[in-house]
Amino acid sequence: MAGEQGGEQAQAPVAATGADRRSYDLFKSVPLLRGTAQSESLMTVLVALTANFLIAVAKSAAAAVTGSASLVAEAAHSWADTGNEIFLLIADRRSRRPPDRAHPLGYGREAYVWSLFAAIGVFAAGSAVSIAHGVQELIHPEPASHFLIGYVVLGVSFVLEGTSFLQSVRQAKPEAESMQRDLIEHVLATSDPTLRGVFGEDSAALIGLVIAAAGLGAHQLTGSPVPDAVGSILVGVLLAVVAFILIDLNRRFLVGQEADPRVRAAALRALLDLPEVARVTYLRLEVVGPRMVFVVGDVDLTGDDTESHLAVRLRALEAQISASPAVAGAVLSLSAPDEPTLEA
Repeated sequence: MAGEQGGEQAQAPVAATGADRRSYDLFKSVPLLRGTAQSESLMTVLVALTANFLIAVAKSAAAAVTGSASLVAEAAHSWADTGNEIFLLIADRRSRRPPDRAHPLGYGREAYVWSLFAAIGVFAAGSAVSIAHGVQELIHPEPASHFLIGYVVLGVSFVLEGTSFLQSVRQAKPEAESMQRDLIEHVLATSDPTLRGVFGEDSAALIGLVIAAAGLGAHQLTGSPVPDAVGSILVGVLLAVVAFILIDLNRRFLVGQEADPRVRAAALRALLDLPEVARVTYLRLEVVGPRMVFVVGDVDLTGDDTESHLAVRLRALEAQISASPAVAGAVLSLSAPDEPTLEA
């Protein structure tokens, strides 16, 4: 009985220490934090949704007045983007739901499911319609008119799309700098599918507007609707390429992807800096949502405690790691004596 009481008294300080540290973010130096960036992602999607809706209405009206194939393609593109932003809003909202008994790691991966739907929408509603309409115009060409209206709408659309694009750049640039990536590399590698979706769609939209303006201009200069139809097809091909890239990246995160090596290296340094950690022999950070990871590792703790005390210390260390807003959970095991040490 005395031994049991002594064991409880010996364990209590360790458990309390772990609880006291829960307010301390062990991974604060790791460039993966969630809170502010998530709010920024929501703003990015809302700006894109507003811009795309206004653009879609304007392009549809201009396409009806001018009869331009390129404008029809651009209108289809913008309506597809508007619907896709709704998917991205759902992705952002549902991925933020807190963990429960059925989903102890939270619902972060739902972001990739709904973003995948958005990417498929870019392909189906944007690319397919644009290509089909362009081919139809080649087979049954119809001359366009009221070119000035088309140019004005394309110009206004460029300004609105540019505003949305700059918002996504404003969010992505500081994140890229913190990860020592260039902008495009970060957009392709980020675990935030809403940022990637808006950036990809807006980039394609700006290029598509230039193609549409060129097709409309060539139509006006030559009097032939062929360049306009070709412009519609090119816009469709562009959207197909962007859609396939977005689909593939969302697929990778759904299947399971480890965090960037630079994130893992920063997390390893944070663990090795702890006085109670002597060695780390295994560490894996699995991405389970936008800027969220699940940590699995093998560690060697300092001292020479009994097995029961070591178990309590491991649980306290897991709680300390899980206190980070970027960590969905942590599972640690003890390292074997002969396992090589990871270098930070």
